[in-house]
This record gives sequence, C-alpha cells and structure tokens, in this order.
Amino acid sequence: MPSSTSEAVRVAVLADSDTRWKWGALTARRIAPSDAPDSIELSGFLLRGRATPTARQLAEVGVRADELREVTGNEFLRAMRDEPYDVIVLSLVGGAVQAMLHGLAALALPRRPVVVTGYVGVVYEKLADGLLLRHGADVVLANSRHDAERFRAVYEGVGADASSVTEAALPFLGGAPYEAADDRDTVVFAAQPSVPESRAHRTYLLRRLVEHARLHPHREVLLKLRSKPGEHTTHLEELPYQKLADKLPGGLPPNFKLVYGHMGEVLDRTDLLVTVSSTAALESLHRRIPTAVLSDLGVREALGNHHFIGSGLLTSWDNLDGGHRPAPDPDWLARQGVAADGTYETAFDAARKRVAELLEQPGLPPIAPYYTPATAPGYLPGILARHHLAPDGTPRPGAAPKTEATGIRRVVRDAVRNAARGAYRHGVQRVAPVIRRMGEL
Repeated sequence: MPSSTSEAVRVAVLADSDTRWKWGALTARRIAPSDAPDSIELSGFLLRGRATPTARQLAEVGVRADELREVTGNEFLRAMRDEPYDVIVLSLVGGAVQAMLHGLAALALPRRPVVVTGYVGVVYEKLADGLLLRHGADVVLANSRHDAERFRAVYEGVGADASSVTEAALPFLGGAPYEAADDRDTVVFAAQPSVPESRAHRTYLLRRLVEHARLHPHREVLLKLRSKPGEHTTHLEELPYQKLADKLPGGLPPNFKLVYGHMGEVLDRTDLLVTVSSTAALESLHRRIPTAVLSDLGVREALGNHHFIGSGLLTSWDNLDGGHRPAPDPDWLARQGVAADGTYETAFDAARKRVAELLEQPGLPPIAPYYTPATAPGYLPGILARHHLAPDGTPRPGAAPKTEATGIRRVVRDAVRNAARGAYRHGVQRVAPVIRRMGEL
C-alpha cells in the first residue's frame, strides 16, 4: 500500500461487460487521489461469462489499462491475494459484487484494498436487491444526488450502515457542448439491447424511425447500435435491430444508416437524440443536445422511461415527426447530476476524498456485507455457489488453481475455451429464445 497518496496507486478493475469495463476503468481514474490523478497503475480483469467483451467491443470503448486479462471469479480472488492492490473497483452485476465481497472477506488479508462499486447508468429497477447485494463495499457510488438519497434510504430502512454511499456522477459524461450547424441535421436513435423486449415493440420503433427518415429526406437518421449480432453487452439482446431491419418491408431509405462506434463520437454530430430510456440520454443532456424520451410504448417501469417523469423530455414519434423538440427541466437535470453550472467537474471530489482517507488508514475493518449465512441463509449460498464459492466465501472443492499451461498446451486450451464460449453465447442468444417462445405456445 502506498504510504502517501502522492505515490502511484495500484487499482484493479473487475468488469463483466463492455459497458461495465468502461464505467469501472473511468471511475478508477476519476476517484484517484487528487494529488496523484495520473499516477495510477490500472489492471483490468474481465470476468469470464456470456457478456465478456470481445476485442472489437474493447476497442470501441477506448479505455486502456496497463494490463488486461480474462479471469474467473476465483482467479480474480487469487490475484488479489497474491498481488498488492490499493483499490479494487467491482463493476459487476449485483450478485457478482456480493460474491466477490464475500470472497475478499474470506481472504482475510493483513491489509486489504479499498473496495469501490456502483452502477453503470440509470437505476430504474431492482433498487433494493441491487443495493443490498452491493453492501459491504467501502464506497458505493451514486451517480447523482437523487440516487444518493434513494441509496441511503434503502440501507437505513433495513438497518444497514449507509456511510458507504457517496455521491458522484457518471464518469463518462463529457464532450464538447452542442452547437447547431447549418449544414447538418442528424437524428440519432440510441438502441438498447433489452428495452423493449418484444419483437412487435422493437419492430414498431424501427418502423417509426425509418418513417421519420422518409418524412425528412434531407435529414440524416442514424440507428446507434450497441453490439453486432453474436456479441453481448450488459444486457442480453435476443432480437437485434440489424436482423429486424433486414426484414422491414420496403427496405431502408438512403438517409437512414446503422452505426456503431463510441457514443461520444456519435453525439459529436447529433442534433436530436431519441431513446426509450438509454443512459445515452444523460450523455446527450450533459452536452445540451436536444433529447427526447419516447412515450409511444407507454411510460412504464418495465421500459425504464418512468425515470424521466418530471424531466420534460417525454414525447412521441408523432410530435417529433412534426418538429417538436422537448425542453429539459433544469431542476430535474440538477438532481440527475447533469447540470450545466460546472458542478460536474467537482462531482467526484467526495469520492476522491473518501478513497484518499481510507488509503491513509493504518488498516481497514473486515468487509461486512449485509447478507450473511445467518441473515440470508436461503438466498446468499445460491449467489456464492454461482461463482464457485462456499457459504463462507472460500473456493468450493474443484475450484482450486491448476498448473498454468504453457506453449502449445496454452494455445490449445485458449482455442477450446474460445470455442466453448462461442457455443455458449450461441445457445444463450439463439437457442434459448426459441425454446422460450415454444414454451409460450
């Protein structure tokens, strides 16, 4: 551990998808002690699973690490045992965060790292479940004042320590403020992998977007996609828009395009951002780009657009076709951490200060999650078992480390592993949805 925050801080980020890697890595750099923001050694760990990002996705995210490796949960825990780190950022789904917290606690390190976690975007579902699964981290980041208040209320409501909740902001907000251009008129629809879920609703949104392009032939209309078919991101996408577009009657107009790439680069040329409930809306609002949240499919918790009640952004395709541009409510923006008054630049001060104070302590108390084998005996063991951990957080039998393969053995092992992962992803994205649909008949 560094004796002073002016020394290089070693940070390990464990992420399970492309979006969470982006959030975790950028968060690590944002919360580095203020006197050493550029003096961190960032080690990236990608949790092996269905959403492990591909090389293309990692390149698109554009966040670099000093080293990056793919691991299982137990391999990560062994690395934390064998290698000295100052800070660990757990950028994972709630269950995986809980498993790693118990695994780290079971290591009983003589001097353990500071553990940080949080959410990659808008928190609109499973608030209590997700928060209690993250309890036990030293710092639970809230992306806005609104979230910080909700997080503390949940913890205090169940009698859990709420001192870990720390207000911050989404680490990837930024970019140049919006400026209209006379020679540009671009509408971007930010697609989401699982919102909405049904074929009918996704086809409806695609059809309205294409109709908007036909109504405005001089306007460039872009469908911003998160992943290519066969790739996974934070959420499972069973019905990719690419495939729906191929089957759309009448084809696609020349001013309509499907685009990938870094969201910030797409926003650089956006004059209107349209979405159902994507976090891209907050990125757009932060840059003061005109932004619309669709109400066409209802304002519902299942869609996540209920989060935007009071924002002034809810509208329909009919209104947008007619030229309407929503005006955001300033008070709502301020509560969501996207105010234009310069506060974003200081949004991470509290988190930075807290991490620095924890690093300066001679020793940190044992990790103490809210869930234990005594408080949640019917819930916690199953969560830990999914990550090959026993109820006490130790590796289950059969999860012990094996001798590291070298040379041709390693090449063969990696090839088999990649093939197996590809087969698994195919099963999750192609076979499982068919089986589910057959079961509904």
